[in-house]
Amino acid sequence: MTDPVQARIAHLVGNNDVVLFMKGTPLFPQCGFSSTAVQILDRLGVNQYESVDVLSDPEVRAGIKTYSDWPTVPQLYVKGEFVGGSDIMMEMYSSGELDAMLDELGVARED
Repeated sequence: MTDPVQARIAHLVGNNDVVLFMKGTPLFPQCGFSSTAVQILDRLGVNQYESVDVLSDPEVRAGIKTYSDWPTVPQLYVKGEFVGGSDIMMEMYSSGELDAMLDELGVARED
């Protein structure tokens, strides 16, 4: 039998181009790392993405760490691929790698 939390996470990741598992919401991030992740997506013009507030769902909060084998939140997924947390997002943003990845994967963005 499949774990329902893992199935729900897999559905979110598989059915959305960009998913950010975070503490809070894009309008009201509840930690600095989640705020940084939202700001990076904003600067890159990624305005349409699924966000999941792990603070409001303890099962997803624990489950996402198992799903990705990554111990912290936020976690960014692009086209089903785990990108990383805010530190990795910042490194990739600074180097231009995240911008190039979004282009390569055909993620819709606004200028």
